Amino acid sequence: MSKFKTAIEGVPKVFRYLMVLGVIIVISLLFPGNVRFQYEFEEGETWRYETLEAPFDYALQKPASQMEQELNSILKDFHPYYQFKEEVKDDNLDQFQKAFDLRLAQVSGSAQFQDVTRSPSRYRSFGQNLLEDLFDTGIAEVDIAHQGQGEGFTINLLNGVSLEQRRISDFKTVEQLRELVTDTLSKNNLENADFLYPILQSSLEANLVYNDSLSKAITEETKNQVSPTAGMVTKGELIVTRGGKISPEAFQKLASLRDQYEKTVMANRSRLFIYIGYFILTSLIIGVFLLFLINYAPDIFNSTIKMIFIFMWLVLYSYIVTVVEATEVLSVYLVPFCIIPIVIKTFYDARLALFTHIVVVLIASFLSSLGYEFTFLQILAGIVVLLTDVDTRDWTRFFYAILYILLTYTIGYLGLTLIQGAQWSNMDFSAYSWLLLNVLLTLLAYPLIPLLERFFGFTSSISLIELSDMNRPLLRKLSIDAPGTWQHSLQVGNLSEAAAQAIGANPLLVKVAALYHDIGKCKAPQYFIENQSGQNPHDQLDNMESAKVIIGHVSDGIEMAKKARLPKLLINFIRTHHGTTRTEYFYRNHQAENPDMEIDESLFRYPGPIPTSKEETILMLADSIEAACKSLKNPSEKDLRELIGKIIDGKIKHGQFEASKLSFQELEVCREVFQQIMRSVHHVRIEYPEEKKEETN
Repeated sequence: MSKFKTAIEGVPKVFRYLMVLGVIIVISLLFPGNVRFQYEFEEGETWRYETLEAPFDYALQKPASQMEQELNSILKDFHPYYQFKEEVKDDNLDQFQKAFDLRLAQVSGSAQFQDVTRSPSRYRSFGQNLLEDLFDTGIAEVDIAHQGQGEGFTINLLNGVSLEQRRISDFKTVEQLRELVTDTLSKNNLENADFLYPILQSSLEANLVYNDSLSKAITEETKNQVSPTAGMVTKGELIVTRGGKISPEAFQKLASLRDQYEKTVMANRSRLFIYIGYFILTSLIIGVFLLFLINYAPDIFNSTIKMIFIFMWLVLYSYIVTVVEATEVLSVYLVPFCIIPIVIKTFYDARLALFTHIVVVLIASFLSSLGYEFTFLQILAGIVVLLTDVDTRDWTRFFYAILYILLTYTIGYLGLTLIQGAQWSNMDFSAYSWLLLNVLLTLLAYPLIPLLERFFGFTSSISLIELSDMNRPLLRKLSIDAPGTWQHSLQVGNLSEAAAQAIGANPLLVKVAALYHDIGKCKAPQYFIENQSGQNPHDQLDNMESAKVIIGHVSDGIEMAKKARLPKLLINFIRTHHGTTRTEYFYRNHQAENPDMEIDESLFRYPGPIPTSKEETILMLADSIEAACKSLKNPSEKDLRELIGKIIDGKIKHGQFEASKLSFQELEVCREVFQQIMRSVHHVRIEYPEEKKEETN
């Protein structure tokens, strides 16, 4: 994945614009090719538009229930068509003759069936006459749709050119006639009647069969006799008033107007113009979204892999909605749109999550046949998700968020239904089953996060929790090889977490980053003062060598982090936690020892870069403040305040915050947090005015 990500990030910037254009084209192609009626309505609802009059003359369509009633009334007197198959009789009589001769030859000369051998013509004639009578009467093959219709079920019998109506019960089936043949043979005066039984049984075949094509043709002709219209609606005729209830009559007028409008407009408009319209609307929505990314999420816009991740949701959900709309048994209400804000907030922030969710829902609204109710419910549910501060690393909060989504859908849909004038008796409760399924599908957000994390190379809160495990190889090595550094990292983590929490940054990210920021010191722990307990090895080195060792812990840490496959996000903290500052102690020593020498300052300066995110800036400050405050012996509150202020001012003076997103107001909040925590660490008491007065006296 890292190679793929590297390759993607290496493409030119124009690729991102082409990708956005491609997304617009793909989504536009998913829209229906027909025009959409400008009004949305349901029978029994309140008409929320202006008073509507018929814009032109059009035919009033009959309601589906009336059409069905009229058709049933006509079709109840319809009788299916059956006809004789003349060739069946001749074929089976020939088959009887051959089977009789074959069986007669087999029994000739035996003691069995002697009467047949003596008078074969009598047996042959009896069998032929019986078969002819049965075929002439008709052996029926009753169609499965007509079985069980009762004794009075009537059919149209087509015999050659003649047509007559008969009851289906007048005819026997092959199974019924086999029993009849058995009874007939047992009651005649033939001595060897058993000889004929198997021959007659095998010669029975239905010759009266259902004529499906003729029946369907006449059925369609009969249906065409029912007119689909019930008069005309003339131009200017009142259809429905604003705020009025849509009665069954008004609903039928509206439905007829919609059908006529779509047919008329479609006849005069090409699909190209319709596509252009959808293309313009899609471009407008996505164009605004792109401007948002450029102005408020430049880190997303400047990363191709992140742009792919964000715009993927637009295409994916547009396609899902299109498929669901094309499937009559499904409802768009089952599509779990709330997965979008949950997943995006996990990797980024709530503002981007909400904006992306709204854009997806707006596009889906054009693709869906549902009205403004759909748009309202989905946007509201997305807002609720973000207000619940959903956190996928906390199962309790995650399930509470799912519960709030369900309540939002349930209450919201109930309210929408009630304002439309629905009663409990005619309320569509099936929508609730789709909404419940929607909420259950939203649970897929949890397993989706690690999959997307691996594919796109992101870092989620779930991964950060895993990386904070003290038994991770790097952390375990740091705690054993450099215990002083390990304690320093823990304290920096506490400081950073508290400051990040205070300004609304990511406290988990900066805390985990603090645990790893000094792992490079494992290479030579004895050169760092927090791990020293005896002789200082720097005494054996000159200042430039010492500075090289100290500065080297950054590059060593990056190397170790890459080898351990730490996320790039954490590696950036290792790279930036000293920015481009100098190793002041060794630089000033070297300057004092060589006052006349021109010093190459870069030999004493960390390679950087300087921090850019709020979290990176907080870690830099916490690292420096925690280390500096350790050097104070029994400090007062004033000492701590002055030292912390000096460190922060020094970072500002040396340009370490020039690329940072941390505002001065947030910096002041962090300063207060650092002072409060370090005061607690050093057990400094606050000096009250009364105490000062007593001491003066």
